[in-house]
Formats: sequence, C-alpha cells, structure tokens
Amino acid sequence: MVMATKNALHLDFQWPDGGDFSAPVLWLRDVCPCSSCRVTQTQEKRVHLASLDCVAAEAIDPTHEGVTIGWVDGHTSYYPRAFLEATHARITPAWKPWCEDYFPNCYDFLAFQSDDDCATSAITEFLTSGVLLLGAAGQEDGTLERLSARLGPVREVLFERIHNVKVDPLGYNVAHTSLALPPHNDFASYSWPPSVQALHMLVNDAVGGNSTILDGWGVLEEFRRDDPAAFDVLCRVPVPFREFDEHNETYACEPIVQLNARGQIVIFRYSNQLMQVMDHRNPETAAFYDAYYALSRRLLSTNLSRSFRLEGGQILVVASHRILHGREAIESSGHRHLQDAYFEHDNVRNRLTVLARSHD
Repeated sequence: MVMATKNALHLDFQWPDGGDFSAPVLWLRDVCPCSSCRVTQTQEKRVHLASLDCVAAEAIDPTHEGVTIGWVDGHTSYYPRAFLEATHARITPAWKPWCEDYFPNCYDFLAFQSDDDCATSAITEFLTSGVLLLGAAGQEDGTLERLSARLGPVREVLFERIHNVKVDPLGYNVAHTSLALPPHNDFASYSWPPSVQALHMLVNDAVGGNSTILDGWGVLEEFRRDDPAAFDVLCRVPVPFREFDEHNETYACEPIVQLNARGQIVIFRYSNQLMQVMDHRNPETAAFYDAYYALSRRLLSTNLSRSFRLEGGQILVVASHRILHGREAIESSGHRHLQDAYFEHDNVRNRLTVLARSHD
C-alpha cells in the first residue's frame, strides 16, 4: 500500500515482496540521482530544494528493483532499491580506549612510506588507538616533511614549521629546558589546535627524558562515568590559554573538553603550562577548579599512561586532540635533538579512504 499526501513529511510504501519502506519526502527529493538533479561528471547536487515551490509525491510505482516517484511539479525520480536500503554514512575506524596491556606497534618507516598494505594497517591502528610509532626513519633533518605522502600536508603554525627541541637557555618554551613535561597537547592556545603531532627523535644520547603518552579520551570517559556533573563543568567553562615569544602570540579561551552533536568527545585541550589566570570573581571558576583538580589527579595516576625511551631514528605520531604526551626529566645533558611537526586528522582519514579505494 502506498501512502502519500501533498503535505506528508514521510513517504511510506511496500515493496512487491512485502517489505516496508519509509523515508522523509524532502530527503527523497534531495537525493534524486538523475542527471537533471546531479552533475553527472562529479555527482554533486545541481538542484537546490529551496528552488522548489512545493515538494510532494504525486505518483509512486515500486518494483522489485526500485521505485519511481512522480512529483507534483512534473519531475520524475527513479531510485534503485539497493540505493534506498544502503547505509550512506561514511564508516571509518572508531577510536577505542587502551586496554591494560596496550603498547603501540612499531612500523618500519620505509615500509610505511612505500607499502600500501603496511600503511593501511598502520593508519588503521592510529585511528583506533591515537598513536603510531615508526622505526628506522633515519636521523636526517627535515624527515617529517616526507610524512606528508601518508599523513597529508604539514599544518602550518606560528613559531616554526618544523620545530627543533633541544635544551636551550634561550628557548621560549618549557620543552627547551631539562624539566619534566607533564601530560599535555600542543597549541591549546589555538582556536583549532593541530589534531596530529609527529615527533622525530634525531639523536638521543641524554640520560632520562623518557617520552610519555596518555589516552586522554579514555581517562575522560572514565571521569564522565564517575562524575558526570564535574565532566559537564569541563565542557562548559571556557579556559584561557596563551603561548608566545618575542615575535608571535597565540591565545584562545575555550572549554578543555569539546563534544560533538552526539555527545562524543572531539577535543581534549589540556596544557598546564599554557593555561592562564582565570577570573576568580566568575561564579563558575570554583566549580571549574574542583573538576579540573579531580581530573588532573586522575591523569597523573591513570593506568592509561605509557613511558618509553624514544630512540634516535624513531618517530612518534599522536592524535593530539585525544592523546596527551609529555617527557620525564632529562637527567644529563647528553645530546638530545627532537623535531616535531603537525598534521590534520581529516587528512590522515582521507589517506586511508584513498588507499581503500585504490585497493578496491
């Protein structure tokens, strides 16, 4: 039985084999696949719903293979059944909290660059765990530029395109000291912080200075489960962050946790060293600090943290909206030279899509 009226929000009918189908009328008109409604060359829409004075189905003719709909304005659309019953949402590997025995696999740098199967496996693991470790990358200055073949173009930020991290008494950032770096992500002072960070250890002859990584989203989900009111405060109260040197300054005032429309965590903005003074007169400041203190204590004691020595020739890549990284104190001043650069998560996902498409 076919049911459709001029003002109906949904169109409902039965296939000849008895299966039911229901979809919004405006959706059906919007996704019409004919060459009058879509650019054949690009498959982009060429008809805009707003250009139609009335959208209503006048005639409906379902067959085993598809359905033909005649619209009140005289247009006719044909929809293959496989198209109507397909799931059109793009599916990418979903993130998973680290398990107790998680440690990143180490992939060979040259294989990652040249072998599509290796790259597919490595990128899939990265999208799932938020971490990618590459070995045998050599110790050549600027090697991170070569990652653009797999991770997409380098994300330009102020200060340096490729950032050199050494102990430097004139350095503008605490990373240039021998002090320990607590868990953080870089450029919390950007409205949109870089979402991927790659750290290439060129030389590591120092004693101490182990690298640390922490599953920030995993900890946040535990925190949300245990104290949803405090978690809500961290999603609501804006926090100022600032990073600067004598030539540049970046500043953002945003909540440290950002959710998408489905309530999923999309950004964890956490940097003790870049966080600025909040207004103590703001009635939300006390609630924020209660939640921030509780979360920070959890971050420093969680079992979702890993520590290891990043050796010369290794590259650590982290999904920096999720993973917090840091460093233990450097105990001796042996030569230690690390370079880091930034990329974007969207571009990494794109590479996986293109790899899968070329394989198909």
